[in-house]
Amino acid sequence: MTSTTPARGSVADAVGVPEVVGLLAAGRLLGMGWTKAYRLANADAFPRRVLRIGGWYAAPIRGLWALLDLTNPDRSGRPASEKG
Repeated sequence: MTSTTPARGSVADAVGVPEVVGLLAAGRLLGMGWTKAYRLANADAFPRRVLRIGGWYAAPIRGLWALLDLTNPDRSGRPASEKG
């Protein structure tokens, strides 16, 4: 049987967030509404990789963080560049 629990040391384990988020959440992180997010996903033009799982879209959070330059936020949500 395959485990669905994130491996130790993963982003989800360290920060407490999922590995993927829904398309609506991904679009909101990028400053767009649901209509634009779904149009871009349907046209394969979303700014980051989008996974299609049946009728549901998901975006890997690591790709979104990289696009927003938040590659290693801590639990407070501050980017690595602002840690000090």
